[in-house]
Amino acid sequence: MLPLGLKGDDSQAQLQDRLQYHPNTYEFYLSPADFSSAGWAKLTAAVNDVRNSGVQHVVLHQPMKYHDQHVEMATNQQVRPQLYEFLHRSTEMLLELVQQQDCQVLFHGAYSLTPAEALQQYDSVAEAEDVIWQRLAKIDAVAHDHVMFENSISELYHYGLPASDQKILATNYRLVYDVSHAFIYLHGNNELLQQSLATLQPHIAHYHLVDSMGLFHDSLPLGDGRIDWRGVLPLLNPQATRIYEIDLADPNHCAEMLASHHYLEKIAAELK
Repeated sequence: MLPLGLKGDDSQAQLQDRLQYHPNTYEFYLSPADFSSAGWAKLTAAVNDVRNSGVQHVVLHQPMKYHDQHVEMATNQQVRPQLYEFLHRSTEMLLELVQQQDCQVLFHGAYSLTPAEALQQYDSVAEAEDVIWQRLAKIDAVAHDHVMFENSISELYHYGLPASDQKILATNYRLVYDVSHAFIYLHGNNELLQQSLATLQPHIAHYHLVDSMGLFHDSLPLGDGRIDWRGVLPLLNPQATRIYEIDLADPNHCAEMLASHHYLEKIAAELK
């Protein structure tokens, strides 16, 4: 039986919807509102509620956006001071919380940062990349056992190609592998995707399972895209946690996540 992992926010509607299925893992999708005084108290209470419900693994996902800008790890303090302040403050708060609560926090090395966008903040793309790696190293040093880093479709932080995979292996970081992000970065190449999953497997602590056509970020249910899940499933680290990160027709009902889980269970049964 495959472990079930679900994603949602800290609202009662989404918590009640997800927890009724008794997931093994719950990943909190956070927003900037969670980092206000009231929001933080609500989030902390929700983390306790989820843990007390019997969920074994709790993951907190640093907010993806702040005032409609991606919370990029490479954010330059001088160029974008407000975004940098939120990046720094939310990182500090999350690191403290996960160590207190013995759960996990997920940070993105990048989102969709392009070389051209990096050059709006730094003198070179290499300088922006150095900032990313320095910040990841600092975060990891604070709370290695509670921290995980996710790949993106950005040139500045991704998984999939042998050279980039070897670079990330050398860090000994605990990784989050978003299967669709790698597939998109690899332009829909299933062979390279499977090679990457095998290479990084021992260091992967958490998976985002989501399908894609391999062209752009489309967040499809498993089976609706072009990822070869029969090839992917045997390559997943059995010690890692996982969630289904699917776009939902109704955010308060995780039907597409459950359908994806059933799809993968069917494949698992066929592969026995």
